[in-house]
Amino acid sequence: MTLNTHSIWFTAIVSLIGLAGVMTWRVREGRTAVTIRKIVIPPLGMSTGFCMFIVPAFRVPWAWAGIAFLAGAILLAWPLVATSRLIRDGDVIMMQRSGAFFAVIVALALIRFLARSYLDSVMTLEQTGGLFFILAFGMIVRWRVRMLMEYRALTRS
Repeated sequence: MTLNTHSIWFTAIVSLIGLAGVMTWRVREGRTAVTIRKIVIPPLGMSTGFCMFIVPAFRVPWAWAGIAFLAGAILLAWPLVATSRLIRDGDVIMMQRSGAFFAVIVALALIRFLARSYLDSVMTLEQTGGLFFILAFGMIVRWRVRMLMEYRALTRS
């Protein structure tokens, strides 16, 4: 196996582990009440990932970053927004997901994996990782802003 083949397998395995981690976390998180803190902390914590762009190998043109962010926020966040709702359950607010929620997460991971193989042929592995980080950040920010708006509407009523 060549170095490139090793890196493809390594990133695929790490991506699958990440997918399993996200799905496990979402199941556990869905069993507890939603709070403003639980809505806001994930994107804030994720934003520390922008530190990767300190390293020149991860840098991409601003236009690419903008397109990746908008693609995540407009196109790929839509299924997450469409398959999750907040509901009032007594004195607490809970996340209610449709049965399609995890199918959407798996489909998004598959799209990412398939697109990555193409993108790796036109840019470096680090740049691809950086763009997918920006895309995922756009997705999470839009989804969490929508959740925050729903949460505030439910707590006002």
